[in-house]
Amino acid sequence: MPATLVYDAVRTPFGRAGGALAGTRPDDLAALVMRAVVDRTGLDPARIDDVIFGDANQAGEDNRNVARFGALLAGFPTSVSGVTVNRLCGSSVEAVIQGSRAIEAGDVSVVLAGGVESMSRAPFVVEKSPKPWPAVGNQTLWNTAIGWRMTNPALPGEWTISNGQSAEKLAGIYGISRDAQDAFALRSHRLAAQAWTAGAYDDEIVQVPGAELARDEGIRDDTTLEKLGGLKALFAADGTVTAGNSSPINDGASAVLLGAEGILDSEPLARITGRGVFGNDPDVFGIAPVEAANLALARAGRTWADVDLVELNEAFASQSLGCLAGWPDLDPDRVNIHGGAIAIGHPLGASGGRIIGHAAHELKRRGGGVAVAALCIGVGQGLAVVLER
Repeated sequence: MPATLVYDAVRTPFGRAGGALAGTRPDDLAALVMRAVVDRTGLDPARIDDVIFGDANQAGEDNRNVARFGALLAGFPTSVSGVTVNRLCGSSVEAVIQGSRAIEAGDVSVVLAGGVESMSRAPFVVEKSPKPWPAVGNQTLWNTAIGWRMTNPALPGEWTISNGQSAEKLAGIYGISRDAQDAFALRSHRLAAQAWTAGAYDDEIVQVPGAELARDEGIRDDTTLEKLGGLKALFAADGTVTAGNSSPINDGASAVLLGAEGILDSEPLARITGRGVFGNDPDVFGIAPVEAANLALARAGRTWADVDLVELNEAFASQSLGCLAGWPDLDPDRVNIHGGAIAIGHPLGASGGRIIGHAAHELKRRGGGVAVAALCIGVGQGLAVVLER
């Protein structure tokens, strides 16, 4: 069975909601990173067997298969097919996993995976009446940027709490204090700022023309424990989860070029050696990466003692700290060494490509090692991928 190699990975800087990237359509963001990864490697796009892109919302300009439209807008031949996948926050990890499986099955040789999200441009939607001309009644306007909407009343109410309420629940279950969450958030901002200054992200960034950013827009150099501590809890009167220790709403895109060994002339960054998916109760969705990563490591024939670095998507500080508690053999200093989503941002469909891509680039910089990329997913799922070089 052929191995799957990561030949390159790129992403845009992540913009804040209503910020620098809010004026760019999601299909254009997708096309930008698709074209960039092809140009960087010198790959003839006609050699791409499939484009698999993740996108969580798909309710606006990213409707009707943004993977296909991104490829067309990137100038790829019409023979290059595209499919959009949706596993919510894990959508671009799902894209990479599906691409790697197809390569290892021998169905394809080159897959362009990744993801995109414009949470700024996600539209408001109105439910359609089952009657053609409703005589009375008002309609609910739903924000498609994030969260539950049009929820099926057959689901247990305790499952359909908001993500923030779930983060509060995890803080209580694992005894994670407000101080610990704020300290984790501060670490994320400081490490991300230091990493950008040191050039740790230079090899993977492609700028959006007309909306260039010196770094991810959400990084706050000036934040302190005092400032974070002054923010109000959002989801419970006596709660601990705030805007400061949660990931923000963002825009951005990522792309990961996958191929069989020897299929491209360029030097690969890393090899995918393990994959894992795990589901748990929706009201504690944030802890699912624990078992997903354990499964991925087992399938790679590795243990936590072998792991050199971890890219864990920081949906919430409480959720991330809960995951770390579930990996007692992992040194926390090896996690998100260049900051995480609390600082960098979490454009849902693009985040998985970011963490996989950064882990792959970091393995190349180190000259080798083992990395785990993992994230939680709303409605109670986790995904993880093991990379080696």
